[in-house]
Amino acid sequence: MTDFTMIKGDDGVAIITWDVPGKSMNVLSAEGPQQLNALIDDALADAAVKGIVLTSGKEGSFAGGMDLNVLADIRENVGDNPAEGLFGFIMQMHGLMRKIELAGMDFKTKKGGKPIACAMPGTGAGIGLELPLCTHRIFVADNPKARIGLPEIMLGIFPGAGGTTRLIRKLGLMGASSFLLEGKLVDPAKAKAAGIIDEVVADPLAAAKAWVLSATDADLVKPWDAKGYKMPGGAPYHPAGFMNFVGAAAMVHGKTQGAFPAAKAMLSAIYEGAMVDFDTALRIEARWFVNILMNPSSSAMIRSLFVNKEALEKGAVRPVDVPDQRVRKVGVLGAGMMGAGIALVSAQAGIEVVLIDRDQAAADKGKAYTEAYLDKGIARKKVTAEKKDKMLSMITATPDLDHLKGCDLIIEAVFEDPAVKAEMTKKVEAIIPEDCIFASNTSTLPISDLAKASVRPEQFIGIHFFSPVEKMLLVEIIKGAETGDRAVAKALDYVRQIKKTPIVVNDARFFYANRCIIPYINEGVMMAGEGVSRAMIDRAAQMLGFPVGPIQLVDETSLDLGAKIAKATMAAMGNAYPRSIADDVTFWMVDEGRLGRKSKAGFFDYDDNGKRLGYWPGFNDKYPLLENQPELIEVQHRLLFVQVLEAVRAIEENVLMDIREGDVGAILGWGFAPWSGGPLSWLDMVGTPWAAERCDQLQAKYGDRFACPPLLREMADKGESFYERFAPDAEAA
Repeated sequence: MTDFTMIKGDDGVAIITWDVPGKSMNVLSAEGPQQLNALIDDALADAAVKGIVLTSGKEGSFAGGMDLNVLADIRENVGDNPAEGLFGFIMQMHGLMRKIELAGMDFKTKKGGKPIACAMPGTGAGIGLELPLCTHRIFVADNPKARIGLPEIMLGIFPGAGGTTRLIRKLGLMGASSFLLEGKLVDPAKAKAAGIIDEVVADPLAAAKAWVLSATDADLVKPWDAKGYKMPGGAPYHPAGFMNFVGAAAMVHGKTQGAFPAAKAMLSAIYEGAMVDFDTALRIEARWFVNILMNPSSSAMIRSLFVNKEALEKGAVRPVDVPDQRVRKVGVLGAGMMGAGIALVSAQAGIEVVLIDRDQAAADKGKAYTEAYLDKGIARKKVTAEKKDKMLSMITATPDLDHLKGCDLIIEAVFEDPAVKAEMTKKVEAIIPEDCIFASNTSTLPISDLAKASVRPEQFIGIHFFSPVEKMLLVEIIKGAETGDRAVAKALDYVRQIKKTPIVVNDARFFYANRCIIPYINEGVMMAGEGVSRAMIDRAAQMLGFPVGPIQLVDETSLDLGAKIAKATMAAMGNAYPRSIADDVTFWMVDEGRLGRKSKAGFFDYDDNGKRLGYWPGFNDKYPLLENQPELIEVQHRLLFVQVLEAVRAIEENVLMDIREGDVGAILGWGFAPWSGGPLSWLDMVGTPWAAERCDQLQAKYGDRFACPPLLREMADKGESFYERFAPDAEAA
């Protein structure tokens, strides 16, 4: 397979085209660097070649990064010293990049090189920007949909093919920080304004060819290779630079709470590399990159947030024999916050929407949610007036159920009451076409029970959105006892249309996500009731990588909702319900009128605008603080294990049918410690034998909610890991 080809023009310009067969966007394969190296050698040695242009054969994009399986294969197959193998591969990449950068020039005189430009038809991310950065001039198509940047940090690694070192030397620490430390992606115009690329043009290939034919020796010398180079903003040993690096370290720790290894490794590579010459800095970058590649966190994050997420989005769990079920017209029942959000994302995807509520005013209010969202986009110059008009025209807000007649999917988002939902199901099914799929957006009520109100239970399914709908990436699809394959395919195809990530689970109380989230909240509230500092509980969670601690989370979601769920669960489970101090605390807080942020009073105090002022002191009058607070790790283990054990039980009970969905769903659904790759990846990381032993310790101290599930016990006895035992089918993956 040939990824790179070269054509030498009569004008003296050699065009090297990157075009990976079978891929919609170029990625760097294991063979790619050798192919490109050979072509560069050929062009530099050919006296007839005056300059080189590197471009892409893909319309609208240059490249999307490195094939991450290459690094995994090197690590697994290199022998007894995978770190040495990875370091050797990375240094070969640096050698290729440096060859392009120096382009055959005499390093002392900086003369005699051949200009090499990059013509990017559009998006360049990861290696798709690292490679252009080592050329002498970057031309990008004037395409506002294109994205330029280095997003590796979002996958648990960092730019390790010279991108970190080059961008720091090009922009300085402050200029590069948002692109390196936050993985920011921007359009070409903003990339040029930031100094990442050089030109935004209508025809980048023509502009690049013209430039290489007119370039001088001085145009080929990178700033860091020029005599007297000084890093923008100052190096670490410079007074101004020192302050920048101190600030960057504080910023990274503030954002990550020390939980993400890649961020710390990248900052180390930046700091150490900034104090030495460029080529030594590349070796430092390579060593830190290998360090993070050898960290189990990086492989777990790559597997969950890249490989598995992509597989699920492409239909890994979709019924194979069902034809395309793309949604043309969706009816949304209920124009409250959830229904309004569902209408918004559906219209965004070009789907016709009928938004139903009890009267015209309520329906119009739901549609106004989309209008307000688009107005914010216009104010930020991300949305045009034409786009706003088009999207709003896609939504019909009405109380008239007859408008649902042409729908092929209904999503019910009415009040969480089985009787209300049943009444609406019967009314709507009398109107909609017989082949229309009916979905409920319930977050807790069993789908099989709700489907009893339907005359077509095989066409009844759960589609559980997370709030706010337009921001949350996950959608949980729930199969009832009688749900058929076409309903599952319809739900999956719809989720793909609205560009979200689906997981498919079997029916059970709280499904998958909420059965893990609720114990997380309850454990936090329980500890607060026991006298553990609420600040410690929240910080312990954030130091694990959770975006929000359980005490803050329950204030955001409201305590009366928690009380309602607890009472409904008590009624359903009867004597089997494991009542705890968490229930006592929640019911007391509700009786006190402290419902959370919405009432401007909860575990926190709030000002009149709803801004948190601090933890409410009065709570500890009722539940005094322990004189001896527990160790941080003890608090963290309680918060972790109540979630991961529910994930294991979900596999035991066949609620989770694919291990990938357990990890991807946890990270995208409620922000479970992304550095871990998800709860099941975390168990593999720490080892099932240790996890089972820790369960026994926690159970003895805190109760049966920490009892080791039989599946985990069996795997611990055999020394098994979850991704060994439940490895996804190779064809599906």
